[in-house]
Amino acid sequence: MTQAYLNRIATAVPHDDVHQAFVDFADTMLENPKMQPIFQRMAQRSGIEHRYSVLTPQQHLGPEGSPEGATTEFVINAHEFYTLGRFPDTAQRMAIFERFAPRLAQRTLDKLALTDEERTGITHILVTTCTGLYAPGLDFDILDHLGLDPTVERTMIGFMGCYAAINGLKQARHIVRSEPAAKVLLLNLELCTLHLQETQELEQVLSFLVFADGCAASLITAEPTGFALDSFKSILIPETRDLITWRIRGAGFDMLLSGKVPAEIGKALATTGHGALGPHSLADITLWGVHPGGKSVLDAVQRGLNLPEDALNASRDVLQNFGNMSSATVMFVLEKLMQTAKPGELGCAMSFGPGLTAETMLFHAV
Repeated sequence: MTQAYLNRIATAVPHDDVHQAFVDFADTMLENPKMQPIFQRMAQRSGIEHRYSVLTPQQHLGPEGSPEGATTEFVINAHEFYTLGRFPDTAQRMAIFERFAPRLAQRTLDKLALTDEERTGITHILVTTCTGLYAPGLDFDILDHLGLDPTVERTMIGFMGCYAAINGLKQARHIVRSEPAAKVLLLNLELCTLHLQETQELEQVLSFLVFADGCAASLITAEPTGFALDSFKSILIPETRDLITWRIRGAGFDMLLSGKVPAEIGKALATTGHGALGPHSLADITLWGVHPGGKSVLDAVQRGLNLPEDALNASRDVLQNFGNMSSATVMFVLEKLMQTAKPGELGCAMSFGPGLTAETMLFHAV
């Protein structure tokens, strides 16, 4: 059977760092003075220093020549978009997604730096996103930006949350194994900051604290470079379906992210997590590509699998510098691992999302 390889990854984020601006804004949104110091403490302990958004945190529009060569015409002021008492409806949020998602996708694809041979050889496009919908969609934008043959097969993997990238890699592997000449382009793009909700619920405000915008693009072929995609396994945690929910409402996409999630992940990995390793033991795995859903999630994974202190350094670094970008995030972690991986090193990637589900992947560096 043909072996599929994740040849390389490129990543990009919008130019505006909004983390501190959000912390300040959320503090004013919480009306209960008893909640404000709790939120501030949690923000300081979040393990996050930077998060990026297509919305500018500035009170005033930037001058012409601002990032991406944008003029004031292309800047969406977060303070106007999220005005207390009149947050935007779903249509307004989707209009921003349709406007800015293709631009971030194009920047990321340009960083992937496909050769002419690679570009003309692309046979399949896979796109994962759970934060925006429109049609014709991002798959058509990719087709146009790269000048691809219109016969390229396109598949959208939608609304699967943070673990969608692992499913995208799984589908790419199926394609390459069945069509050895296939070249699959995978794009994972999320604009999570478009879905902030006005609320006085501390748990919900804390869930918004981790999310950010980002994009990853990758090439999967039978060419033996990068990471070999060895096997995949899905772990569904029983009786946890109400802990992560994601529904489209009139005022945007409404997420519920329970504070019980880390503990449930930790318990599940302690009892069944070793099953994801197949014939390998924990000692065999030196590359851990764990989705940084939040600091408490990474701590739970580390405890649940009894990993060494530095095992999740790549994940913690991505969390610190970019936050949680839903489906794109694990690809940022894999990109970081790929930069220093040595041939023969074994790896395990995992992402968590609605279900409560852990999608896992075994791989090795070549």
